[in-house]
Amino acid sequence: MQITDYTIRDMAKSEYGLLDDFLYEAIFIPEGVEPPPREIIYQPELTVYTKDFGDGKCDYALLAECDGKAAGAVWVRIMNDYGHIDDSTPSFAISLYKKYRGKGIGTALMRSMIDRLKALGYKQASLAVQKANYAVRMYKNVGFEIIGENDEEYIMLIGL
Repeated sequence: MQITDYTIRDMAKSEYGLLDDFLYEAIFIPEGVEPPPREIIYQPELTVYTKDFGDGKCDYALLAECDGKAAGAVWVRIMNDYGHIDDSTPSFAISLYKKYRGKGIGTALMRSMIDRLKALGYKQASLAVQKANYAVRMYKNVGFEIIGENDEEYIMLIGL
């Protein structure tokens, strides 16, 4: 079921603290696996997504709202994550609270950020995603292609 009553807007600097929540929500948890403790977001390999967000020249975040409440976020930055391509290619992170997933909001967030990056003159963007994550299909649908992988994750790239 699609939700049509949502808005996508720039995330205000005062809302960047929400990125910690969305980072935790972005952790893919396979069926039947116990979720990790929330403190996992403070591991160095995850803090690259949120630490000092807004200070980098390519730190951009969009927020989706439903009924005045945060539903999801997409954010990009040039960071040394698994999806890192080079120092001029932003990496994506996206997350929605569970009750808003599968309703078209994530696709709309991705397309909005892709449009933003194109308008800003970026040539490409990347992301890393676990192979078992249902979002792989959505990433392909918005134009990302698999360019590399390890045992668990794909590296995906989109030309802008």
